[in-house]
Amino acid sequence: MRMQIREMSIPGAWVFTPRLHSDERGTFAETFKASEFEKATGRRFDLLQVNTSVSAAGVLRGIHYTENPPGQAKYVSCVRGAFLDVVVDLREGSPTFGRWDSVLLDDVDRRSVFLSEGLGHAILSLADDSTVTYLCSLEYSPEFDHDLDAFDPDLGIDWPRTDRAGRPITYLRSPKDAAAPRLADR
Repeated sequence: MRMQIREMSIPGAWVFTPRLHSDERGTFAETFKASEFEKATGRRFDLLQVNTSVSAAGVLRGIHYTENPPGQAKYVSCVRGAFLDVVVDLREGSPTFGRWDSVLLDDVDRRSVFLSEGLGHAILSLADDSTVTYLCSLEYSPEFDHDLDAFDPDLGIDWPRTDRAGRPITYLRSPKDAAAPRLADR
C-alpha cells in the first residue's frame, strides 16, 4: 500500500499522495506511515500537537512560520474541501531562500505536505467548510510564532482568483495576517 512521495522544489518540503482504496462503503487511505516517511525524508517526525481548522472559501491563513531554532515541522492534510498549500523557504543562506512552491490539497486525491523546520506556510481555502489538519513537531508557543505578508510582491505568490467551483475569490485574512511584514522587513 505504498504512497507516492516527491520532494517539492523547496528542499525539505515533501508531497505525499496515498493510494486510495474505494468500494461501495467509501474510501480508505493510509495518509501517514512512519517507515515510508523516514525512508523518503531521512528523518523522524515526532508528533507533539495536532491542530484542525475549518475555513470558508477565500480564507487565506499565513504565511506563518516558527523561529528556527526551535523550529516546527508540520505534516498538513486536507480532510474536506480543497486548499492551495504554499511553502516558502525562510532559511537564511538556503539556495532557495525567498522562493515558494505550492500544491493542491483536497478531499479527492488526499495529498499531504510535510514542511521541515524553517519553512513558511500558508493555505488558501478553495471551498466552503474546507478542513485541514496539522500534525506538528512542536507545541505552539506564541513567542516563536511569526507571520509574513502573503501578498508580498517580492515573493510573488500566484494566488488563485477563483475557488473550486470557479467562482471569484474574495480573500479573507485575520487582522494579524493582514498586518504582517514583508520578507525584506522581517
